[in-house]
Amino acid sequence: MIRVRVLIADDQPLVRAGLRMLLSTVEDIEVVGEATDGESAVRLARELTADVVLMDIRMPGIDGLEATRRISSDEDLAGVRVVILTTFEVDDYVFEALRTGASGFLLKDAEPEELIRAVRVAATGDALLSPSVTRRLIEDYARRPRPKRISSTDLQVLTEREREVMSLVARGLSNDEIAGRLFLSPLTAKTHVSRILAKLGARDRGQLVMLAYESGLVQPGETDERL
Repeated sequence: MIRVRVLIADDQPLVRAGLRMLLSTVEDIEVVGEATDGESAVRLARELTADVVLMDIRMPGIDGLEATRRISSDEDLAGVRVVILTTFEVDDYVFEALRTGASGFLLKDAEPEELIRAVRVAATGDALLSPSVTRRLIEDYARRPRPKRISSTDLQVLTEREREVMSLVARGLSNDEIAGRLFLSPLTAKTHVSRILAKLGARDRGQLVMLAYESGLVQPGETDERL
């Protein structure tokens, strides 16, 4: 059995102990270490070959945001996925973490089943975590004035089908859901997503969501009753 190797990064001992206790009860998940600040999180992610880092944002010294940026920009850690742990649904740090490479976020008061699913989903890179809440946060962020990193013309490298797939990724759909919506096979949907990531130089689906909003491909407030 292949286990997902998890590193817990939080400066509160009780939080780390609780997360470890919960995850240790799951056969396909292994907690390989704990970090008390961002600097040790980056170091241990490398030393312990973690698959997923559960990252608190507010930590002493190097915080979780900077640690996420360092992990995301390190080619040797390209396979590491960061899940941000937060106590607030609306938090500027969460937005910035998604921009710097976090795969998603999870509220600290989430149900145990949500945490376990979050770890598994992050490890596969298949979809953003808590899609509806994540989408709401990103839409709120997209309404605020910020310098854009990408314009609509930058998306011209994508085919019409790829832009369609990207818009569905931005709405929180998984590969299987995209396949069903567009009458494709799951493998074809996955291939489209992989090509989009490569063409735009994006690390993962989290960054695709941000780019979709920043480029105007998806507009804040757009709804889809089938979600």
